[in-house]
Amino acid sequence: MDQGGEQLSLRYDHTVPLARYLAMMGGTNTQSKLWQVGKVYRRDNPVMSKGRMREFSQADIDISGTWDPMIPDAEIISLLCTILTKLDVGEFTVKINHRKILDGIFEVCGVPADKIRTISSAVDKLDKLPWVEVKKEMTEEKGLDPAVADKIGEYVKHKGGPELLEKLFADPKLSADSSAKQGLEEMGLLFTYLAAYNVIAKISFDMSLARGLDYYTGIIYEAIVEASAPPGFKANPTVDPTSSKSSVPPKSPAPKKKKVKNEDGEEEEEVDESSVGVGSIAAGGRYDGLVGMFSAAASGDSKKGSASKGAIPCVGVSIGLDRIFALLWPKWVEQGKRSKETMVYVMAAGDGLLVERIKLVKELRDAGIKADFLAKKKPKLPVQFAAGEKDEVPFAVILGENEIKEGFVMVKQQRWEMVDGKKVKVLAEGDERGEKIGRVQLISWLRGTQTWQDWEAGKL
Repeated sequence: MDQGGEQLSLRYDHTVPLARYLAMMGGTNTQSKLWQVGKVYRRDNPVMSKGRMREFSQADIDISGTWDPMIPDAEIISLLCTILTKLDVGEFTVKINHRKILDGIFEVCGVPADKIRTISSAVDKLDKLPWVEVKKEMTEEKGLDPAVADKIGEYVKHKGGPELLEKLFADPKLSADSSAKQGLEEMGLLFTYLAAYNVIAKISFDMSLARGLDYYTGIIYEAIVEASAPPGFKANPTVDPTSSKSSVPPKSPAPKKKKVKNEDGEEEEEVDESSVGVGSIAAGGRYDGLVGMFSAAASGDSKKGSASKGAIPCVGVSIGLDRIFALLWPKWVEQGKRSKETMVYVMAAGDGLLVERIKLVKELRDAGIKADFLAKKKPKLPVQFAAGEKDEVPFAVILGENEIKEGFVMVKQQRWEMVDGKKVKVLAEGDERGEKIGRVQLISWLRGTQTWQDWEAGKL
């Protein structure tokens, strides 16, 4: 609540604010491709080492406007695959499904209309819970007929590729349902375009994927990696999620979880970080009705169907940057990667030569070379070396009064290599004292070194 008494909320995602913005624009310039990065918030139990936090960064990519069916959807999924491949997150899978196929399944199985969304949220837990527990939630907690739950189980156990689509088309009940039929046809188009983008190998048509948010109207998807699951978990696509059998041996009863108090003084179960995975690292889908909902609200038109008047079709994906970082950081540490890209640390012996250090740093930066210096007037040389070595800067450029008069600098090359799991500084051969380089030739000399070439190739 602000000082004027108006209730405010922390941003849950980037999708809803984007939809509000498009609604405020009044339908002008609706065909667009957008991206944004920013903080979002959840009321969740934080597990910092897994990238699960209450405040975290998300990157969103969205395409809005009316285009031919499934073309923007395929482009978003292809772009997601490209990003995850270039980030080298490891083996990943993009699970896809369609809301209309799910709705058709629920209709065919006999789920009452007022229970469709709540049953959908239960189905979405099949990647975390066995079918027995999900069915129990459906029947005992949400009042669904057990026979109806069993029918749902026969559908949601399936996962695969285009061949699964053919199997579903051959199902007379499902193909007779108008919602499911439209979803299946759109999914067929999507597979065609994903094959053209050459990302089919990364796709799994998973009928247990439901996504909890109500605003999705078409294709839905999420990206997972094996490394994002809890320790001891091994991805096994052959296991039927509705099967009571498991390849994992039974565990001894888990110890009772401790209770801890949160900042509000409320008791919560303490989270065991060793049993928590990162979860999905990206997710999204098509949300054709969200902009229209805000357009109708802005105009004060609350009549049924009024949201379709200002509707702008949209599809997008949200990428969890903190979750990806949680996956990549241990790998970077193991590989000995630097956390900063500074290439040159400018130092001075004797009187400090602060102005001369600043001039050289500016000259290097203007040439596109990342350089830094110690922001002190007369720092001791060992202190300057320590500052540069802390960030593993490969080039130490040392200024001296005599060197400045004669027009050269001293340069020491140093590298850090992993030895027995630890980083060790290694000087270039014969470089204990450094090398005399003409001040005018310094920039070209730096770019001609093997160290610079290794940095450009991403090896440093």
